[in-house]
Amino acid sequence: MNERQLQQLLEKLIKLPKENEWVEFKLNFHSAEEIGKTISALSNGASLNNQSNGYLVFGVKDGLQTIEGTKFRPRAEKVGQEDIEHWLIQRLNPKIDFRIFEFIFDNKLISLFEIPSAQNQPIDFMHKAYIRIASITRLLAEFPEKERKIWTKKSPKSFEKETALKGLAASDITDLLDSQSYFELLKLPYPSKRTTVIKKLQSEKLISYESGAYSISNLGALLFAKDLNKFESLHRKAVRVIVYSGNNKINTLKDRTGVKGYAVGFEGLITYINDQLPANEEIHKALRTTVRMYPEIAIRELVANAIIHQDFNERGSGPMVEIFNDRIEISNPGIPLITTIRFIDEYQSRNEDIASLLRRCGICEEKGSGIDKVIFNVELFQLPAPEFLTQEKHTKVILYAYQKLITWIKRIRSEHATSTVV
Repeated sequence: MNERQLQQLLEKLIKLPKENEWVEFKLNFHSAEEIGKTISALSNGASLNNQSNGYLVFGVKDGLQTIEGTKFRPRAEKVGQEDIEHWLIQRLNPKIDFRIFEFIFDNKLISLFEIPSAQNQPIDFMHKAYIRIASITRLLAEFPEKERKIWTKKSPKSFEKETALKGLAASDITDLLDSQSYFELLKLPYPSKRTTVIKKLQSEKLISYESGAYSISNLGALLFAKDLNKFESLHRKAVRVIVYSGNNKINTLKDRTGVKGYAVGFEGLITYINDQLPANEEIHKALRTTVRMYPEIAIRELVANAIIHQDFNERGSGPMVEIFNDRIEISNPGIPLITTIRFIDEYQSRNEDIASLLRRCGICEEKGSGIDKVIFNVELFQLPAPEFLTQEKHTKVILYAYQKLITWIKRIRSEHATSTVV
């Protein structure tokens, strides 16, 4: 949110009759533990009151709702040697993606925490969940009926349909989203009028219009953003590519995070990955050609799968491609919805809207056929079979470089011996 949007939000909040289950006003900072309990309580309270967010506002006097300003700057506050934001995140479960804003209203500093509503389970702080009863913070366990409602609460919107940025003019839409690439990818003629462009983006649910302003959905930003850094809640979901020297993570040669939306940046991403991979030059008659170590179609399918099947509710970075001398590891946040042994003949996606639009853009294959192509082309290149792994909070695919059979056998024996000892 920009400063004007934050000011409008504050004006809306102070018009409430008083503090409630999802809004709390404070003047200044007391303790990190108090903030942690309040975040838990406001998130749970927002869930029970069908609010998308709860708000903790510093700089407003409770009861009078007068704006007096605050001395508390959470961005600079530490607990010991640790930033307070990181300290709080580590003690919340699940680790919700709350956002902190500092802005000026009537020449007074306001610090505001925007806290996502709890979904499917209560938010705990240091292993205890809290709730607000009127303006008092209490343990949620004292109110089992309220706790039961949160456990059964479902998000009214999928992540793709949630809002990434709001309060925008039509000109902001074309500044933030690469509408030209949208029409090119779908092989549609680009309209001569901006109003036609806007209507088409609305029909795709990439943007919406309400109360005199436009909003960009997560779907629109993730796929067609010119710069994901302009979307504070999404910039960490960009694809990251790391190139290492050798077969371990000790020495990093390159570390690059994309800035474009998945759809508009996909071809550039694949080209960049391929440029980092080892290749051999082969001479056929008079022509010299470059042959990559790995089949490009396998790279394309696995990167597209990592984008489509990631769990956006997992806090942290998005899909990651790690390139070693002897392998490529492609991972995404979230464990798969089906077991890895069923990847080749079954399909289930968390993010159907993203998957559907990427298929229409020609970026990924029809349901269930992508892994078939990966396996076929890996065999065609005479490479070892890829590994599909489920980790604690991630899914990983490993493509191995060409190896002599005896080297591969020794490696398997070594891994088996190590696991047996353990």
